[in-house]
Amino acid sequence: DEYSQLSAYERKRLKNITENAKFFAALQLHESAARLHQIASRRQSQVTKRMKPKKMEDETVRRRSMRLQRVDPEGIPVLETPTRVQEEPEAPAGPLPMVLEDEAGNNELTENLLTTWKRISEVKADGAEKHTWDLKRYRNSLSTMVLTAENIRKVVRYRVCSMAIHPSESNIFVAAGDTTGQMGLWNVDSTSEEGAHTFVPHSEPITCMYFSPCNPAHLLSLSRTSLRCGDVTRAVFDEISRTEMHFSSFDFLEDNASTAVLGQWDGGVAIVDRRTPGTSSELSADIGFSRTRTVHVHPVKKQYFIAAGSMDVCIYDVRFLRSKGNEPVSSLPGHTKSVASAYFSPVTGHRVVTVCADDKLRPPLFSPGVSPCSHDNQTGRWLSRFRAIWEPKRDDCFVVGSMARPRRVEVFQDTGKLLHTFSNPDCLGSVCSINVVHPTRSVLVGGNSSGRLHVF
Repeated sequence: DEYSQLSAYERKRLKNITENAKFFAALQLHESAARLHQIASRRQSQVTKRMKPKKMEDETVRRRSMRLQRVDPEGIPVLETPTRVQEEPEAPAGPLPMVLEDEAGNNELTENLLTTWKRISEVKADGAEKHTWDLKRYRNSLSTMVLTAENIRKVVRYRVCSMAIHPSESNIFVAAGDTTGQMGLWNVDSTSEEGAHTFVPHSEPITCMYFSPCNPAHLLSLSRTSLRCGDVTRAVFDEISRTEMHFSSFDFLEDNASTAVLGQWDGGVAIVDRRTPGTSSELSADIGFSRTRTVHVHPVKKQYFIAAGSMDVCIYDVRFLRSKGNEPVSSLPGHTKSVASAYFSPVTGHRVVTVCADDKLRPPLFSPGVSPCSHDNQTGRWLSRFRAIWEPKRDDCFVVGSMARPRRVEVFQDTGKLLHTFSNPDCLGSVCSINVVHPTRSVLVGGNSSGRLHVF
């Protein structure tokens, strides 16, 4: 009766609302919600712990190799050895004594090696005969040079970056430098196991080494920060020059080895005079390179030197060098990628040989009609880059390492023709990136990335 005044639609709507309210009240949703909340809170309060599985007494024990257990086959624990990534201590500035690495208390080993070096340096090699044979006789002499197991020795610990050979006619005496600043000296003619010894005059890669042309008792070595002279008569490594510009290579400007030109990784060159007190350079010159990898002085006209950089090979006159604005006397174009080295021919200096990352050897760049020869120069990051060096007794042949198998060292003519291959599958199984040839004898030494020297 109270809804009689409402319309039929409104009465039906109120009826539906009333029935729905009775239905939800019958469901008792509020009590169910409260009950669910209590159950959920009770479960969260209970902390369950995972039971650890019981270890079986007879469970099989996993085997571990003796190498992983750091014991040798006899069960003796192996001492921890420093890894290769361990940083070498920085060599201090100033002179350093010639003391063998890890042999500070064994003076006998040092004395024997230094005595041999002094003895062979006292003999003058001015009267030594330099073989100037024709090409046929020269090729025959190359075929007589062989490699035996006795003439292979690990001289330095890591990758060989540079080498030098003593000009002695009586002994084969070789020096090698590696990537950590170690210098290895090897008397090849010594039959004793103590024929090779190691010094540490640098703390960075030794990128260039030469015995002094006027006094082979002096061995000059270059690292990124310093140029040192190893004087065997005083048993000391004198420091000639020190820089923060990072040296790359050097060569003597005079026969008396008193002055030298040094290449710098930032693209410049420096002039150093050993007679001047102190370790600073006489001149630092910008030659317009982004990077200078090698420098080499003309064998006859000492005022000229050739520099090899990123894609640049230029000749400069040292007499007109200044700090900036230097122009080359001559440029040798044609290199499309980075140049690893450039060297004058040793007798006349009329030729230049370069090694480039474009897989080309450009033999005599001053000879018309001679085209570059193809050569795999992709040594990668773990090998030293190839450097083509001239045969010191000839003006028409040069030596370079090879990536070919079986491993070898190759000799090319100035025309780019392969003249001879040094190889021995039984003894030579690695790439000899760095090579050096004796100035008067038929001796070739190749160094690889593990610190071994191979003497043909």
